[in-house]
Amino acid sequence: MAEPAKKGLEGIVVAESKTSLVNGQDGKLVYQGYSIETLAENALFEEVAFLLWNERLPNRAELENLRAAIAAEAALPDLIVAQLKAYPKQADPMAVLRTAVSALALVDADSEDNSMEANRRKAVRLTGQITTICAAWNRIRQGQEPVAPRKDLNLAQNFMYMLTGNEPDPVASAAINTYLVLLAEHGMNASTFASRVTVATGSDMHSGVVSGIGTLKGPAHGGANAEAMRMFLEIGEPANVPNWFKTNIKEGDRRIMGIGHRIYKALDPRAAILERHAEALAKSSGNEKWFQIAKQLAEAARADEYFIERRLYPNVDYYSAILLYTIDIDVDMFTPLFAMSRIAGWTAHIIEQFANNRLIRPDVNYTGPMGLQWVAIDQR
Repeated sequence: MAEPAKKGLEGIVVAESKTSLVNGQDGKLVYQGYSIETLAENALFEEVAFLLWNERLPNRAELENLRAAIAAEAALPDLIVAQLKAYPKQADPMAVLRTAVSALALVDADSEDNSMEANRRKAVRLTGQITTICAAWNRIRQGQEPVAPRKDLNLAQNFMYMLTGNEPDPVASAAINTYLVLLAEHGMNASTFASRVTVATGSDMHSGVVSGIGTLKGPAHGGANAEAMRMFLEIGEPANVPNWFKTNIKEGDRRIMGIGHRIYKALDPRAAILERHAEALAKSSGNEKWFQIAKQLAEAARADEYFIERRLYPNVDYYSAILLYTIDIDVDMFTPLFAMSRIAGWTAHIIEQFANNRLIRPDVNYTGPMGLQWVAIDQR
């Protein structure tokens, strides 16, 4: 008799990777040997991308070369800008991003070249282009013209510049950079697995990234941060937290979006870092309400026996929602910003998959009927 299936492939090792270590029991996250705390404190997003693609940190010249290359490649082809302007303004931003990235393959000279050199060029190009798509779509849907990227800015600064059309605010740019560093890579998560499955067939990097975007779109993965913010908006005021928790969680069947994680059975280390940044940003902006709602709700959960027994803690989505909302990012743009960061991890895994490729083809236990007899169509 076949072994019972592990639902959701839980605990099944499907590959070896050097990109990151996720230690859920102890609440540790490591990129290529560097703790997430160290990287969040010190690194530009471009440094993290270089680390994931090259298995080492860049020197000053290498970092500047990569920053300049990403900024130069971030400009969108005219065809893509025209398509963005033609999309329905009410379209889901993740659906827009998925479609636009797919279309980029049509105008990329390296699109069908799966060599290591071509994949590295595409990784750089897509990292810049996805950032531009995110900023451009937010403007286009509001009836504004997109702003072209500047070649003198780093990626976080360029995003804020393209989003607002103004000189990038240093505080907001630093907050975006920290967010991008924290979400760049996270082991064999669902979207990364989807990316690797796609390219394992011999398909191309754009197809792998489109698979990642489609997977990240779901509320059980990248969409959770938007759902967390909608929950905070529903609560409305810090004074409403106790009654909301009692009515919806203790007496109802709701779940707290952004609390609990498939892997982490301790505090998500990214959540701890984002909590500090969200609090500092809330204080500097003069709008502490949303942070206070999140903080009080997390404390209510951590004092409750149900959450204690199951070791349920805030995850990266919980406080990232507060951080992004405080710097005036629309809620439905949260998940595209997740993709803007995770493109570094997706492309690193795609490069790794191609370097030692084998078709990913798991088995399945058949649980259907056997021995059925054919019945003519007129007798059914």
